[in-house]
Formats: sequence, structure tokens, C-alpha cells
Amino acid sequence: MEIFLKVANIVPKNQNLINLKRIWIITIVLLAIFLPNQWIIAQKGTKISTVVIDAGHGGKDPGASTKRVKEKDIALSVALKVGGYIEAQFKDVNVIYTRKTDRFIPLYERGEIANKNNADLFISIHCNANNSSSIFGSETYVLGIEEKRTRLNMNVAMMENAAILLEEDASEKYDDFDPTSQEAIIGLSLFQNIYLDQSLSFASNVQQQFTERVGRKDRSVHQAGFLVLWRTAMPSVLIELGYLSNPNEESFLASEKGQVYLASAIYRAFKDYKLEFEKENKAYAYRAEALKQNQPEQEQEKEVITDTSPAPRELEFLVQFYTSPRQLPLSDPRFKQLPEISYYEHNGLYKYTSGHFSRMEEASKHQTKVRKQGFGDAFVIAVYQGKRIPISEARQIQLSEN
Repeated sequence: MEIFLKVANIVPKNQNLINLKRIWIITIVLLAIFLPNQWIIAQKGTKISTVVIDAGHGGKDPGASTKRVKEKDIALSVALKVGGYIEAQFKDVNVIYTRKTDRFIPLYERGEIANKNNADLFISIHCNANNSSSIFGSETYVLGIEEKRTRLNMNVAMMENAAILLEEDASEKYDDFDPTSQEAIIGLSLFQNIYLDQSLSFASNVQQQFTERVGRKDRSVHQAGFLVLWRTAMPSVLIELGYLSNPNEESFLASEKGQVYLASAIYRAFKDYKLEFEKENKAYAYRAEALKQNQPEQEQEKEVITDTSPAPRELEFLVQFYTSPRQLPLSDPRFKQLPEISYYEHNGLYKYTSGHFSRMEEASKHQTKVRKQGFGDAFVIAVYQGKRIPISEARQIQLSEN
């Protein structure tokens, strides 16, 4: 079967050895440009109240196409069905679509729609294609890098990112990002935001539903550098429903029955994710409130720090960058770019910090660096004799010592 892929020629056939130094330079530049302080917004609370559903491609961008069907049409049909199921079953959820008709939406606008609406989840729906007609199955992607599959995942990301070649002023909007460049794609993949765990959780739900409910071949959950996921400040996934290049799968994807089954599977994945998320957060909130009520008032103000530094300090400033309902190892991959990791427990939550500084000014500089590593809501805390104190009190202590 002949496949017409407008973006097929962007994947280089002969790729040179990647210059790692260039990759890191590109990564640093990208982070500096596209990470304003307000970029990563903590989720609003304990409920999933807003979901953005993104139908891939559209308008002048058909996506992967065959003589029979276009990716943009299948993606839109499935997206509208998913949203319809959620709207019918969850009256407390606001469903927002990046497009409801056949129109072209730049990649950066799709993420902006989710961010402006303070979405709790972003779902981008696509179809895949390959030069080999024997490949088939469904897979779900999150933003990140997967060492064992870098080349395979990169090809998929290149195809999806190629949509920016159809945008006006793309060079300016994406700061000369080159969707055909290995270095640029890997540099983008190195960025993993604070919602990686939640993104992986939802992605796993999707794959489980595809396999168990729809009987699709499970091509698993993967990580790669997708521009459409890059700027989203919430858990985000990109779903590849199947391969249009496989005749049998093309027929299934093009059929009303196939689209209903796939949309139903995504809806069920959303339902499971929402119920589990809200159940866990309700339990954590209950536990935190109970602990707070049982603590003496004075103890609530003084939070004990579990410090990994060799010796205690009198007054120091640290940068708090991450909060988790469960204890994570200090060697967690998400923390690998940060120095001097410590944590303290308060109200049933584990709060992670980076660095130890004797002056507020030094800590503020480090805060900027931490935010550029993807922890956009990082802030400075003060610790005195092993206990957290208000910044105002720390300043008074500094003044008395000078």
C-alpha cells in the first residue's frame, strides 16, 4: 500500500555521530528561553476538573495520509468522541478541545490553550505510520528521553514536530528549533517536567485499555521530544492510535466501530486516572489535616529537616523544589541535575530541597538555576538549627549576627 507522508523526508537516512556538547548547549538555551517563572503551575488541588483534548494536525496539515484516509480526520473523530464520553459521565469536568473542526492549529498554541485554562490533563491524539506495512499497534508517549529506544522514538517525534514547518514565523516562535535535527530533538527530550510520574501513570492506563478492551497490540509507553507536550504545565501524553501504513490497522482506524472502541478505551483510562488521583489526594489531605490537628501549634511552625550534609549549620538557606506524598530516594533520576539534595517531612508530605547557602542572595541565584531545570515553582526556605523558620526571622538573625 502506498503511503503519502508529507513529513517522511525529514528523518535523515544517514545521521552523523551526535555531538553531546552541542546537545547540552541547545538544551540550556531552550530551557532559558522557554521557561518563564510562571510556566510550571502546581495543580490546583485534589480533583481533576479540566481536561484538554487535542486532535493532532488539521487544516493544511493532514498528518500521515493514505489514498483512503488522513490522520487529521481520524484524530478529530476520536478526540470528539473521547470528549463526549467524558462530558456525559463527569459533569464536574470541563472538557476543552484545541479544535473541533478541520483547521490548522500551531503546536505552541495547543499547549497554550491547556495552560491558559489551568488544565489538569492534556491528551493529544494521533495516528502513526511507517515505511514497513507490517508494523502495527498502539503506543503512548510522554515528554522525556528513553535511552534504549532513542532512535526509534526520535523518528516519531520528528514526524509529529514537522508540523511547525507549516507555521508562519516558526523560526521566531520556536527560536530556530530544527525538527530535522537530532541534537535539537534529544535536547528537547532531556527536559522532563515535574508531572512525569502522573503522565506515565495516565499513559499506562491508556495502553492497558487499548490492549485489554480493544485488543490492540501493545507497543508500550515511551518517552520522546514532542513540541506539543513541551510547554504544557500539567500531566500530558501523546497517543498514537495505530499505524495507517498497516492495511488491517488502517481499516480499523478508518471505521466507526474502531474509532468508538479507541475513544471508549481512552475515556476509561481517563476515568481510572481521575478516580485514582482523587482517591489518593483525598487520603493525603485527610492524613495531613489529622497530623496538623494533632501537632502542638509551636511544632507546626518548626519543620525538622532531614539533611544529608556532613555537619549541621546554624542558619542556612535552601531551595525547596519538589513535594511528594511518598518518600523518594535522593538518587531519584529527576534530581540528578541538582546538587546537595535534602528532604524534610511535614503534614505527611516529603519536601525536597537543593543546596546549602549561608546567605539569602546565594540561595536566590540557585533558585533560578533550579527553576531552569524544570522545577518552575522552586522557592527559598530558611533553616535554623535544623528547623525551618520564616524568611523574615532568618533576616533578623542575620542582622543580629552582623
